[in-house]
Amino acid sequence: MIKLRHIYKSYAMGEVDVPVLKDVNLHVKPHEFVSILGPSGSGKSTLMNIIGCLDVPDSGDYILDGAYVDNCTEDELSDIRGTKIGFIFQQFNLLSDLTAYENVEMPLLYHKISKAERKERVERTLEQVGLKDRMHHKPSQLSGGQQQRVAIARVLASEPSIILADEPTGNLDSTSGTEIMGIIKDLWKQGNTIVLITHDNSVADQAQRKVYVSDGRLSDKKEEAV
Repeated sequence: MIKLRHIYKSYAMGEVDVPVLKDVNLHVKPHEFVSILGPSGSGKSTLMNIIGCLDVPDSGDYILDGAYVDNCTEDELSDIRGTKIGFIFQQFNLLSDLTAYENVEMPLLYHKISKAERKERVERTLEQVGLKDRMHHKPSQLSGGQQQRVAIARVLASEPSIILADEPTGNLDSTSGTEIMGIIKDLWKQGNTIVLITHDNSVADQAQRKVYVSDGRLSDKKEEAV
């Protein structure tokens, strides 16, 4: 499903190009749950941005569902993000003046989905994360854990095949974090492909497979990534 081959990525810092990813190779199979573990500044968020088609590598191949995406246009990348990939971020990114229902429905308004189907998807996914009785509440009326569950429902409503989670428990207390990881593991068991980015070893350990990133390099073994 996801294949990265010899990925390199640098960013300009003044007149100097600073390498962020160095010869990264990664293969994520369909319905696999992979965690990418690394400290702040290791390159893991840049890696997630490339997997999520939010950024493109300087060189190397990115193959998604058998198709090369590194040379896609912005419109093509946007279409991939809208149909194949769902994002769960550390920041919940909910619109404060909208209800939970409206936040979940918002991305669906950009697609040719009937009002009846939008209603079915929104109610179904909010029920799936245990918030059907909070659908008319605004973010300020919800706890941090509940806001993250709304963000997850928003992802699920678009029915992506791949879910990318970037530090999904980073802003939550331990109880809420455990609840969110339970939901993510349930999504994996239901057939979704999950790629989770974290610096927390206890979170990474809950994945089916764990890889390490350090100084822009990726390895299946911690000592080899350093």
